[in-house]
Amino acid sequence: MPESAAARWRERLPGLPVLQGLLPGLTRSRAGPDLIAGVTLAALGIPEVMGYAKIAGMPLVTGLYTMLLPMAVFAFLGSSRHLVVAADSATAAILAAGLAGMAAAGSERYVRLAGLAALLAGAMLLLARLVRLGFLANFLSRTVLVGFLTGVGVGVAAGQLPAMLGVKAAGRQTVPLLVHTVRALPGTHGADVAVSAGVIVIVVAARRVSRRIPGALIAVVIAIGVSRAAHLARHGVAVVGPVPRGVPSLGLPAFGLHAATALLSPAASMFVVILAQSTATSRAYAAKYEEPTDEDADLAALGAANAVAAFSGTFVVNGSPTKAEMVDSAGGRSQLAPLAASAVVLAVVLLLTGPLAYLPEAALAAVVFVIGVGLVDISGMRQLRAVRPNEFIVALLATAAVIGLGVEYGIVLAVLASIVDHLRHSYNPVNSVLLRSAAGHWKFAGVTPGARTEAGLVVYRFGTSLYYANAARLLADIAALAGHGGPLRWLVFDCAAIDDIDYTASAVLARAVEYVHQRHLRFVVSAVLPPVRQQLDSYRIRPDAYYDTAGEAFEAFHASEPAGSLPAGTQAVQHLGQRPVVDDGQPVRGPGDRDVQVVAAGRGLGEYSGRVGEHHPVEFQALGLGHGEQRGR
Repeated sequence: MPESAAARWRERLPGLPVLQGLLPGLTRSRAGPDLIAGVTLAALGIPEVMGYAKIAGMPLVTGLYTMLLPMAVFAFLGSSRHLVVAADSATAAILAAGLAGMAAAGSERYVRLAGLAALLAGAMLLLARLVRLGFLANFLSRTVLVGFLTGVGVGVAAGQLPAMLGVKAAGRQTVPLLVHTVRALPGTHGADVAVSAGVIVIVVAARRVSRRIPGALIAVVIAIGVSRAAHLARHGVAVVGPVPRGVPSLGLPAFGLHAATALLSPAASMFVVILAQSTATSRAYAAKYEEPTDEDADLAALGAANAVAAFSGTFVVNGSPTKAEMVDSAGGRSQLAPLAASAVVLAVVLLLTGPLAYLPEAALAAVVFVIGVGLVDISGMRQLRAVRPNEFIVALLATAAVIGLGVEYGIVLAVLASIVDHLRHSYNPVNSVLLRSAAGHWKFAGVTPGARTEAGLVVYRFGTSLYYANAARLLADIAALAGHGGPLRWLVFDCAAIDDIDYTASAVLARAVEYVHQRHLRFVVSAVLPPVRQQLDSYRIRPDAYYDTAGEAFEAFHASEPAGSLPAGTQAVQHLGQRPVVDDGQPVRGPGDRDVQVVAAGRGLGEYSGRVGEHHPVEFQALGLGHGEQRGR
């Protein structure tokens, strides 16, 4: 489509967030590769979504339905040019876990409940768009996704073993299922094993040659042909059976309040996974091609796609990384590719569902088994272990939670583990004393008692935002720096890493400032963001104590007056809480009409020189940073 035509369509739809992922940049020269990519997506995706329907416990054809209206709706409403929306393994597994015990898998009631779950997930996505909750996607970190999807992969692969071996399955929990399968090995059916092994060989071999080769589709077609020609059903091989022909009927899934309440938890789990996985995928491709993306529009489009899934008799849909990669590797660069794939799937459900009745269950299970094994991210786990051992433990916990407790509880525990890991880092930040190299560059050193940037100066950087959990660390560090070591004149508090200070931390910071003032040290602040500056202004910090950078504070320290020394026989006695009567360098008349010059050397650092009459006290305050009394004789 020429650019002028695309512009005309955008002008006809003012203010509506439609066709953002389709029209911009779409030309006749680009349409051809996108259409070819769409056909490739259909060839690769059809066996995959049928497998996801099996994971979800849904009728086979409902997997195909996810590539009809839901995929098309997102193509029209979404802003991402690359995100492909259809059935997905993670959300299918959550759905199956959530519906377990509520209805028999594949039954009419089960399908209605699956539609209700999709409707609830869609409503949550639309609500997230309205109140701008897209940031929640960031709470499911890449670490947690690696562990979570690995656990899902193990569970999905394990769940296909009974069908691949021709034995009866028992339960859905991974560990009991594996135990039962091992015990049932003596009853393995040879024909089912042969079918599943043949499918796996074809799929794996095709992938090794090229990921563009639809190995799963080739394997399914061959399995159907062999099954029909050899009458495998007569030899004890279970087959899929009749598959409904035609488009799905539209209608709101019937439900009651009790069912909706029971499905809130799995719907929320699916919402979190959809939010995180779809956002991560769209961001990755937007960065790859330097294209803009509107995450709010994508949230609304995902919500609409799931609502349409509920109305069209299918189950929850998600932004699929694997399908996005299929389109990208095939040369697709816009939502025209998913629309073309939807057209191909429409032709399949209208004309080609008959042969699917001969598809062996073992063949479909083998396709799903390969999908599950592909979700087990061994390389990602190894990388985490090498680079971030702590995050590797979080990923392992997520995997173990999914395998041991199930997908629904696993995702909740995985998110909690991610948040706890984040809090652990912010609770124990990496704080530093900044050192100045001979070349004038800053170096970072650990905070140790009495550490100094140089004689008389310490530049202290707090490594994260201040809040109630880590505020005590600030006070302890400042006490260790100011209360130990050699003479100190300035303490520079570098706030480059601080963007917020909560109420509890504010009180602790005030105590830290008072601690410094009581020692007649100058408390200086550098690299402060405006919101933090507003909070710091109330802590007895003078306006001239702020510097834009630690380097400016360093130069100001060197430009300040050198510290004086008290004359022989003179002693300084700290005297807190008295009303000040002199300021920096101001002459006053002391008791007994004796002229006194008090010099607060170094701008209020607590080091003073001058003479007073014998036993005549002078009270002073050094620039509002502390009180004292000086006596001489």
